[in-house]
Amino acid sequence: MYPSERHASIVARARAEGRVEVAGLARDLDVATETIRRDLTILERRGNLRRVHGGAVPVERLGLEPSVREREVVNTAAKDAIAAAALAAIGDVATIVLDGGTTTARLAAMLPTDREITVVTHALPIASIVAVRPNVRLHLAGGHVRGRTLVAVGPWATQALSRIKADVVILGANGISREQGVTTPDVAEAEVKAALAAAARRVVVLADHSKIGRDELITVLPCEEIDTLITDTEADAELISEIEAAGVDVVRAPPTGTHAPPGR
Repeated sequence: MYPSERHASIVARARAEGRVEVAGLARDLDVATETIRRDLTILERRGNLRRVHGGAVPVERLGLEPSVREREVVNTAAKDAIAAAALAAIGDVATIVLDGGTTTARLAAMLPTDREITVVTHALPIASIVAVRPNVRLHLAGGHVRGRTLVAVGPWATQALSRIKADVVILGANGISREQGVTTPDVAEAEVKAALAAAARRVVVLADHSKIGRDELITVLPCEEIDTLITDTEADAELISEIEAAGVDVVRAPPTGTHAPPGR
């Protein structure tokens, strides 16, 4: 059986049964469990399946995009490493725009307390982290707040952001690929993310390995408009090379407590 045929079989079985297990697929398709795990990773990046412990479920079963609480407990070590690398990458900036998301929230918690810094955000979790800090001047863009992601969207948010030009913006991503750039499943959130990107001189995207190569419904901005992508060391090397070919500087953040490879 060719890989494409195996992939089609896995997706069809997941949709019919609601879940597939690595061990069962390896047995029934007569391949190694490592092969099945690679297949599931590929299918997740394509948006066909979502990996769960021991197997995968079809994206249709998951319904809407995960909530902040659900995402908070996924890939925590990678997110910690990415946030630490982002802090080092932005340097001594005076003004920073922070997108919503669980990785950007980790960065917000790491921001320095020994110097003044201006933070612009449309995300309630980010605002709650930095609002109590005496060294932070917070500007909160308002609008309709999405309950699933706790960020403001709509014309109030985009108009407020259109008048800003900060040193750097830190964007989260539901998916990023060479072909589609940064993507997200919600139209309103895509619009405000694009406004965030336009509100700064430098664009830095944070995305753990599960987001690399994944395409969601709406493109926020192409790879050519990204200055730096910070991901973790588990990101697929071939997919990263494709993004680098678009002119993006990619930082692979090592686990916290270790040192980055030379030149990164």
